[in-house]
Amino acid sequence: MSFTVNKLTVRSSADLVAAVPYLLGFHPSDGSIVVIASRDRRVVFAARGDLPTPAHLLGEFTAHLVPVVQRQQPITDLILVGYGTPEHLDPALRIVGDALTTAGLKVREMLRVTEARIFSLTCNDPTCCPADGTPFDPTASLVAVQATVAGLVARPDRAAVARCFTAGDSACDSIRGATDSATARMEAVAAIGSAAVFEAGVLAVRDALRQHDNGVRLSDEEVAWLSVLLTDRPVRDLAVDLTQPHDQHITFWAEITRRADTPLVAAPATVLALTAWRSGDGALAVMAAEHALQVDPGYQLAHLVLHALQAGLPPTAIEEAITRTHRTSTRNSDTADEQE
Repeated sequence: MSFTVNKLTVRSSADLVAAVPYLLGFHPSDGSIVVIASRDRRVVFAARGDLPTPAHLLGEFTAHLVPVVQRQQPITDLILVGYGTPEHLDPALRIVGDALTTAGLKVREMLRVTEARIFSLTCNDPTCCPADGTPFDPTASLVAVQATVAGLVARPDRAAVARCFTAGDSACDSIRGATDSATARMEAVAAIGSAAVFEAGVLAVRDALRQHDNGVRLSDEEVAWLSVLLTDRPVRDLAVDLTQPHDQHITFWAEITRRADTPLVAAPATVLALTAWRSGDGALAVMAAEHALQVDPGYQLAHLVLHALQAGLPPTAIEEAITRTHRTSTRNSDTADEQE
């Protein structure tokens, strides 16, 4: 089996398990169930969920999971990988597998990872799937080497994903004064008209991305000005349009989210979520959208992104809506300025 992106080649169950953290972006913890969907032996979708407790909530878990997987069609087969003890995982894996099969999906293999051993719930051949499991060392796998060479990262856990875009108290303190000045500047520009705000946003977003692409770190004043401008929806939507789905721009928006004054985090965190989503980093996308909503529970675009991610929709579903909204907002802005 080979992955569509970066052509990581999987030749065994051990290789597949070693690849999972690179598919997700982090190492799954015990209690995780991972669903991997393939199309003609190429992985096209991977998702992770926490096994619900108490166990009777597993029905709700599968009711949500099945339609998400079905939306990835066409797919040819699925692999389930669970992490934890057999008492906890084996019954759950079988229930999830049965639900997917009942929905018309082919579950090719179910694996459980317990400590450093892999157990198959679908293979009874002791020559390839011994009862005491197959030992594996993920760091020694060829997949891990290929992933490292390709620049893929498997963070230790979900908390490590969050640390790339969340700030400490000292970082928040250092930006506050710059944000106050940027807010006053924004008020002066807004008094001229919405077109002036948008023009300032175009210049700020393009200049910030250019500096980052050239390896220049933005000053606190530049971060503050950009984060204040992003509170204007047309500017935020322009930022989405100008951002490219690659690692450099993920790093850029993670930095802006981490350094922005807390009340202004929702917009850059949502742009980060969209950029990560378009780049195939679903874990980072979900956590960035959740972070935006922690700061501003009513932030509509973050809600839309999170719901779309949870439903397994492609990022184009949101991008098209943003493009339409951005064009409408721009036209309305021009009309308002003419009326002034």
